[in-house]
Amino acid sequence: MDKIERKQVVVESFNTDFRRCLNYETLGKDLLNCAEQHANKRGFGVDDITPKNHAWVLSRLTIEMQEMPRMFVKLEISTWVESLYRLFTNRNFEIKEIGGNVIGYARSIWAMIDRDTRQPIELEKLYFEKFHDHILPDYPCPIQPQTRLRPLKDVTPCSEHYIVASDIDYNGHVNSIKYIQFLCDIFSLDYQRQHHLKRVEIAYINESVFGETLSFYKKEIEVNTYQVEIRNTPTNTVVRGLLCFD
Repeated sequence: MDKIERKQVVVESFNTDFRRCLNYETLGKDLLNCAEQHANKRGFGVDDITPKNHAWVLSRLTIEMQEMPRMFVKLEISTWVESLYRLFTNRNFEIKEIGGNVIGYARSIWAMIDRDTRQPIELEKLYFEKFHDHILPDYPCPIQPQTRLRPLKDVTPCSEHYIVASDIDYNGHVNSIKYIQFLCDIFSLDYQRQHHLKRVEIAYINESVFGETLSFYKKEIEVNTYQVEIRNTPTNTVVRGLLCFD
């Protein structure tokens, strides 16, 4: 079996933003759908791990786009597993327009947890044989790995969000891709009209659940580059990230 999984999608009108371009939340979902398709075909997908009471959780996600595809453009998303460690696996993505050029890449880091204890599973110990024939370490993904971000200090919230039922996924916590939408919404429509979001980095640190209130923080660390945090209490960070505009 090919080590690379490919999935074709169309930029539908209802998944575009005010520019008539694909929005980042939908792009994130398309990436994760491709990853799930890859894993399901190779024996370490949801259907394979759920009977063992295990679940995949996204630990890190970085998306870098040269441009966002416009309405009705057809895309091909490719994904492959770059490496497997004791507790984590690295998965990369390529995004290109069908009949055109590559327009973006993504890097992600995944862990697997026990659904009851919420503790990590040793992937090398329990799933190495499943992964062994599907790791592709040398296939190019030419974007930089995620930045190591320090906690923000001396900042005040710029907005809040009360977690509702539609934010929750089957693991019982806020859907990982929802955070991309939350972070994009920190920035005004006028700002986003003038600036293209070219790179999103997210580090998932803690879970957040139904009924909590999320507070959002941002700090411009370079021109049009913002470090961001989401907290569910003043001292508990849920997500830390970086948004880079041009």
